[in-house]
Amino acid sequence: MTRPGLLTALSPLPAWQAEFRRYTRAQFTQDLLAGVTVGVVALPLALAFGVTSGAGATAGLITAIIAGAVASAFGGSRFQITGPTGAMTVVLLPVIAQYGLSQVAVIGLLAGLMLITASALRLGRAIHLMPWPVITGFTNGIAVIIALQQLPAALGLPPVPGERILPASLDVLREFLRAPAPAPVLLTLLTAGVLLLWPRLNVRLPGGIVALLLVTALSLALHLDVPRIGPVPTGLPWPSLPALDGQLLPHLLSPALAVAVLAGLESLLSAVVADGVTRTRHDPDRELLGQGLANLVTPLFGGIPSTGAIARTAVGVRSGAQTRVTGLVHAAFLLLVTLVLGRFAALVPLSVLAGILLVTAARMFERDASRTLRRSTRSDYVTLLATMTVTVAFDLILAIEVGLAVAGVLFVQRMIGTLNVEPMSIHQDAPADADAALLQSRVLAYRVEGPLFFGVAGRFTEQLRALPDVDVVILRLRRVATLDASGAHALAQLQRDLHAQGVTLLLSGLQDQPRALLERMGLLEAVTTAGHHLFETTEDATRHAWRHVQRAQALAELQP
Repeated sequence: MTRPGLLTALSPLPAWQAEFRRYTRAQFTQDLLAGVTVGVVALPLALAFGVTSGAGATAGLITAIIAGAVASAFGGSRFQITGPTGAMTVVLLPVIAQYGLSQVAVIGLLAGLMLITASALRLGRAIHLMPWPVITGFTNGIAVIIALQQLPAALGLPPVPGERILPASLDVLREFLRAPAPAPVLLTLLTAGVLLLWPRLNVRLPGGIVALLLVTALSLALHLDVPRIGPVPTGLPWPSLPALDGQLLPHLLSPALAVAVLAGLESLLSAVVADGVTRTRHDPDRELLGQGLANLVTPLFGGIPSTGAIARTAVGVRSGAQTRVTGLVHAAFLLLVTLVLGRFAALVPLSVLAGILLVTAARMFERDASRTLRRSTRSDYVTLLATMTVTVAFDLILAIEVGLAVAGVLFVQRMIGTLNVEPMSIHQDAPADADAALLQSRVLAYRVEGPLFFGVAGRFTEQLRALPDVDVVILRLRRVATLDASGAHALAQLQRDLHAQGVTLLLSGLQDQPRALLERMGLLEAVTTAGHHLFETTEDATRHAWRHVQRAQALAELQP
């Protein structure tokens, strides 16, 4: 990318000019109110996700503030709200367990650079290639992991280090059964109850902040001895570069890629959801740029990797958000709360945050989508289950890889069943001077329907190799819209095999895509005998076939 191109890509001014060309005071008021509402919703989640990630509540707040502001300013969606998310904590916990908290900043910087590179390569539109069953299984798996991650805080125990959530959760349960502590469990249940019941009483004030304040106050009034967040700074630290370990750096590329893939995937999904509600269109490549810059800047202040947050973005939209000012106001509100009320955050019990995230995980689990996929095809449901299982049992990147692989294999299996090669009668296409009986006995015609690709190429050639003694084979390809290299090779091999048997291959109705591919591969001339055996209609091919039959009969009569 040239220097002017880079400066243009990094500058938010063109997007801002288009967005604010007719910006009114009424729209600003809506953005202001929506931003404050999102900030209220984001506050307990920022604290909770910071703690759950292992980086601490302060890191969660810093991430919501810095990443929220940078991504809103530079991103490609005017409604996106960015910050720490449950999916990212799923990635970070095993990373911290393996490499230590000090390397999270380096991983964030590397992931930011990867996202900016993906933006420059225009990979944002690749989100539309992700199958829905994979996305649903991925989301449900993350919801399960988030719920399991809350067990230590909900039971009043320190988190058990480990890269796998299932063994760690079993260890926590065994430890709790040795010495049960009822107070944290009751606070967790009470927090979840308030969150679930509050919307029936008041829809204006978010239930998360009510549960946070109410249950924290109750724990203080009862003097409960439960684990709490602890000291939280009342401001932002000065930016500084993390210490880089040259020997460790190559090992951090894989987790950085996981963070970058997750940040890009979740952010683009969130932007797509916002587009569907607001009937707008985001710029996916610019959104990757905004998320990349957010992840590049946030670690300098001690934050953790961030993504676009679907739930918070939806809250902003429902609250009347008009532009990206909503995201900036949300970040400014969180900064103000940190400066003024940060010291009170230390009093919040960890079990309260666990209750908030347990409800978040339950709401995140896509039950309706799962039921719909269960009623669809077996392959789609198997893809969902495979992706979800691998997400919970192993890791997110492997889950995406497995989900895409399963979806691809099952898709190929379905497509194999769509190829149909059946004999067809050419009686009605025979020329007037033809001997109909002779023509039918010496010419075989087949109607080919469906894509001719690698998954079916072998079966296609096997079906057409075992032929009776004939002079001509006609393939009607009008309904073959898609041909790949394997299918083209199969056609060329079939032509060679038939030619070796003294049989002529004629093609009719060849569509544009197959024709163009055969031409690019240098096979069109051979397969069609320099175009002499390629016809627009089966009737034209049949007339030509009759001439071949006549010549073959004449040669047979001359032989002694």
